[in-house]
Amino acid sequence: MLIDRLNWRYATKVYDSSREVSDAKLTAILEAVRLAPTSSGLQPFEVIVVKDPALRAKIRAAGFDQAPITDASHLLVFAAWDNYTAERIDAVVAEIERQRGGDNTTLRAYYDRLKGMYLPRSAEENYQHAARQAYIAFGLGLTAAAFEEVDATPMEGFDPAAVDEVLGLREKGLRAVTLLPLGYRAEGGDWLSGQKKVRRPLNELVHAVG
Repeated sequence: MLIDRLNWRYATKVYDSSREVSDAKLTAILEAVRLAPTSSGLQPFEVIVVKDPALRAKIRAAGFDQAPITDASHLLVFAAWDNYTAERIDAVVAEIERQRGGDNTTLRAYYDRLKGMYLPRSAEENYQHAARQAYIAFGLGLTAAAFEEVDATPMEGFDPAAVDEVLGLREKGLRAVTLLPLGYRAEGGDWLSGQKKVRRPLNELVHAVG
């Protein structure tokens, strides 16, 4: 049951570096990320799977020396588009038409209106919007990891500009948003392991209106 898996998961601090996440489980997690809903179906982000130890060491240095970055089996970097462009939006339309078959005048009219709203905005405003879409997929990735009984550590505590430089993201029109180490918790040494999960009660978090 999904709720059981969500109660099982926690932000793992110490990983067993000898254990590898299988290709099948990694693919399942990435597929959940791919299927995440995004505004107008644009999917304005990419996910970089970093396994190279040298790159991960540099990212750890940019991440305040947090051990999961290097010790987990895999490191996912969620990177959002740095801006919306006509070319990027048109590519989404072309892919929809390719997969659904044929030209779609109504579809093109919708995305033309979208371009009319997005393209006049500043690059920073568009990046922030794209980053919020990346977070939706990031959350589904965390959920999928729990479902697959893979430990994960959601991370915002890093220098995005430094990670951009390590991975050459700016040259690709991307900016780092979040990090997600994936792996398996160590048997000992993690102060958070086994601690009671503390969340606000439902009646304080959720309010019905009307």
